Amino acid sequence: MPSEKILAAKQQRIDELAESFKGATTFVFASTRGLTVAQDTKMRAELREAGVKFEIIKNTTLVRVFEKLGYEGLEDVFKGPTGVAFSENITAPAKILAKYAEDYEPMELKGGIIDGKVASLDEIIALSKVPDQETLYTQLAYTMLFPFTKLAMLVKAVAEKKEEEGGAPAAAEEAPAAAEPVAVEATEPAETPAE
Repeated sequence: MPSEKILAAKQQRIDELAESFKGATTFVFASTRGLTVAQDTKMRAELREAGVKFEIIKNTTLVRVFEKLGYEGLEDVFKGPTGVAFSENITAPAKILAKYAEDYEPMELKGGIIDGKVASLDEIIALSKVPDQETLYTQLAYTMLFPFTKLAMLVKAVAEKKEEEGGAPAAAEEAPAAAEPVAVEATEPAETPAE
């Protein structure tokens, strides 16, 4: 039976991990067994760059930590060596680990937690395919600007067609009319009656 000192140390480790996991929105669990040192080093560097923390943690410790955080039913996920990638960025852990799992066959994803809910392997893979925030903003801006761009291209096409038919472009026809000075009669100030 473990001594009280060992049990206290384990409990302290569980408390520390639970505290460090509190701010994360996404957890991705993976087995990194079989990666070379160079592959593992490269993966960890990319995770760090993206603000993702990664740790290999004993499964019994993981079960206790996630139970403390209110998650249950992860016992099946925590079998064999388990690495945990976690971050406040919802997509980064899944994107990076999925890429490495695809590139290096011995590595495999196991599942995870997305925004407070236990996620299956399929959900983690689907999350890994979601574009990052910058790409989403770009797509949104393009979607919002597209109708205006299409209208401008249509007006230009109509003007070019009219020009090809021998007529002046619609904008050019209207421009002189708008540019003509408007005649304004000068009015003299009303005469004040002589006193």
